[in-house]
Amino acid sequence: MKLTGLLSRTNATLPGVTGVARVDRRTGELLRRIGPGDVAVLDQVDLDRRTAEALIAAEVVGVVDAAPSISGRFPNLGPEVLIEAGIPLIDGIGAQALREIKDGTKIRLHEGAVYVGDREVARGTEQNAESVADQMIEAKAGMSAQLEAFSANTIEFLRRERTLILDGVGVPEVFVSIRDRQVLVVAGGSSHAEELRRLRKYIREYRPVLIGVDTGADTLHAAGLKPDIIVGDPDGIGTETLKAGSEVVVPAHPDGHAPGLERIQDLGIGAVTFPASGNAEDLALLLAEAHGASLVVTVGFQATLREFMDRGHSGSNPSTFLTRLKLGGKLVDGNAVAVLHRSRVSLGVMVLLVFAAVIAMAAALAVSGVGHVYVDVIVETWNNVLTWGKGLFA
Repeated sequence: MKLTGLLSRTNATLPGVTGVARVDRRTGELLRRIGPGDVAVLDQVDLDRRTAEALIAAEVVGVVDAAPSISGRFPNLGPEVLIEAGIPLIDGIGAQALREIKDGTKIRLHEGAVYVGDREVARGTEQNAESVADQMIEAKAGMSAQLEAFSANTIEFLRRERTLILDGVGVPEVFVSIRDRQVLVVAGGSSHAEELRRLRKYIREYRPVLIGVDTGADTLHAAGLKPDIIVGDPDGIGTETLKAGSEVVVPAHPDGHAPGLERIQDLGIGAVTFPASGNAEDLALLLAEAHGASLVVTVGFQATLREFMDRGHSGSNPSTFLTRLKLGGKLVDGNAVAVLHRSRVSLGVMVLLVFAAVIAMAAALAVSGVGHVYVDVIVETWNNVLTWGKGLFA
């Protein structure tokens, strides 16, 4: 007991950040296991923003990447997000180091090195705001090459999936009625929860079909909204959310394998599969379009070129690009809808305000003893206001 106490005090005096290592080459699997106080040890070239935000949400105390977190191919956003959140990031430790760092071991990060006790087991580059900014400048120069590769990938993707993109062949049937209705698709992107909150009035008024994509379904459920359709890998979605959804659509690989389908079956929840090589977000949009949605509002989707290229490592960009072309004018960003809906003044409110002003004017004139002179003028003005208001909001 005394020895344990001595060791604890000794470890507490060592510099750096200490936590329990959670090791996995498969980033998706790792994100399901990490929790507060853990150090995420992964192997991902070009750490993207969505992964970084998931790590922050899990309250990890540090991140160790076997690969370069910024390769220079394009300006990916993950390292910058982690550094801004105050989470240490050491990258480029090499694949061999993943075998040296055992899952569940307490490790310490300090000045680019990974320690188990006093023994250094790996060393890489500890990123900071300055180093990330310098690498971003260089990475922007690689954008032209990435765009050229993207063009070639788009042609190849269209060759494989042309019947799905052009004709909707392979889109599963759903029980929820979508035709001629507005659809709100929520994905787990940056600030998606806040963006959804700003759309509460829009949701109450238009009652759109609610589609939750991956963790976006959890966000809908947490906001007290029932997802009409859930699209994504069930392994990354909460059990209560899955049970609350009306329908579940599980993306499947072109060979028919559907990750997470076993969990759905264990929970006794009915689901349909959607075989395609696109990501879950794109499949949700294609689902809405194929079933006749009049308008599709998106929350948590990448909107800028930098965010778009940030997911270039996933190989899903051609799908994303072509899917958005397919929807065309039906596709609207949720931030724009929130701004337009917030700035709109209803006819009823305007009429009540004008009516109150007219009554106050009439009362004041009546008290003054000259009200009868202006009654006809007030009535005529009131009729003109009503006519103008109806024409404006028709």
